[in-house]
Amino acid sequence: MLERFYQWFDRRFDLEEGSEFLGKAFPAEDSFLLGEVALFSFGVLVLTGVFLGFFFEPSTTDVTYEGSVAQYQGQELPAAFVSVLQITYDIPYGMFLRRMHHWAAHFFVASIGLHLLRVFFTGAYRNPREPNWVVGGGLAVLSIFAAYTGYSLPFDEFASTATGIGYSIAKSVPVFGDLLSKIVFGGQYPSSATVPRFYFLHVFFIPVAIMALIGVHMAILIRQKHTEGPRSGDVAGELTIDRGDDTYVVGLPAFPNQAAVSAVVFFLTMAAISLLAGFLPVHNVAQYGPNDPAGTPTLIMPDWFLMWVFGFLKLLPSWMSFDLLGVHVSTEFVSGVVLPGIVFGLVFLWPFVDYREEPTHFTVDPLTRPWQTAVGVTAVTFIMVASIGGMNNILAEVIEEPTGFVNAVLLAALILYPPVAGVITYLVLRRWNRSETAGRAEPAADGGEPITEAGGSVNTGATAETENGEADERDASDPESSTDTEQTGGGADE
Repeated sequence: MLERFYQWFDRRFDLEEGSEFLGKAFPAEDSFLLGEVALFSFGVLVLTGVFLGFFFEPSTTDVTYEGSVAQYQGQELPAAFVSVLQITYDIPYGMFLRRMHHWAAHFFVASIGLHLLRVFFTGAYRNPREPNWVVGGGLAVLSIFAAYTGYSLPFDEFASTATGIGYSIAKSVPVFGDLLSKIVFGGQYPSSATVPRFYFLHVFFIPVAIMALIGVHMAILIRQKHTEGPRSGDVAGELTIDRGDDTYVVGLPAFPNQAAVSAVVFFLTMAAISLLAGFLPVHNVAQYGPNDPAGTPTLIMPDWFLMWVFGFLKLLPSWMSFDLLGVHVSTEFVSGVVLPGIVFGLVFLWPFVDYREEPTHFTVDPLTRPWQTAVGVTAVTFIMVASIGGMNNILAEVIEEPTGFVNAVLLAALILYPPVAGVITYLVLRRWNRSETAGRAEPAADGGEPITEAGGSVNTGATAETENGEADERDASDPESSTDTEQTGGGADE
């Protein structure tokens, strides 16, 4: 019966042809799994978001609260705020799933960021993988906007203050600021249209865009194959693959080996998110209280992935405002739009700056790329200093100095420290590379950076995809046939 069931689908969907994908090789390198962590985190976000969506009411209309929180009992409160209180304190498992949604969002943004850093420092963005780098950058931008629109929904005092900062940034855009703020925020904030619009963006528009980019990313990955780390030597099997031969990817077959690894990553990701959700509290809406236009929370700061933008807003002095051809350009626009736009613009353009004419299929050791690694260190340092700037009030309180003094020091550090860190990195790596002996590194096949001694993997249960696309079966019991290989014509990191 099962055979007939399979044949019925096989005749309609040609399953046998698709089964060749089961032999696809996945390089056995742990850092390549960051993409899977992001994918699984997004799955948790979708599932928990569906649950939360059943009970959340995207409205600022006042309703009478009759829930478990005594301090608000019988009060007229915004419906969005009331629904979050009910999810947290009255719906079974509501608090736990809300916390899971929160931590999954942090995992999603963090894993995408670390994945981009891994691709950057190992040079895996180079020809022919520039399109997938751009797709990854788009996913990073969308993940941040998804998080921002999400924590604005409870319409408590914290969320409304954070949303108000975003409204001010949108309104500061020269010429188009008024129109942009009306489209995104539904008019002057706080407006009754803001929460419904953010809800639409958060639960439909941005997730659909993220799923589309994930689909494009995976399609490019399957078409171009993976990059591979430098091999420690020639790979022996039925075929002997030279360590510099980039026409094959050496790694684990998709099934069952990589499927088992992915299952482990999935359960570890779920376990980590569940552990955090079980023991660490998240945004306490009951403590902040409903939106109060006349009040401002004592301590207001965004999540870590937006802290660097908040740092720009805090550190750039007001005298940076100027008029150009009758158009006013405010410091808020420079710090909230121009600088973040430059950061992401450079991210998208980078593969076309560090460009290779010939396709490059091996990753490289960051220590062998002085100027590229120095640029990366400069960028990371810049974001870190800006993030510290977003916490200037806490820092001023700790060191017992005026906020103005702390801002001046941090602004100087933001301007000077990143290039200094980059120059030091460049000089150290250039000197280190010059002192390396030829026996510890040799040129890569593409004439690019050296292939070091620290890469490659040999695994059992092998298949090899030959030039005509047919699977070359190998005997997993043969010790000389213990390599999973797949012919490439490019590669894209998962």
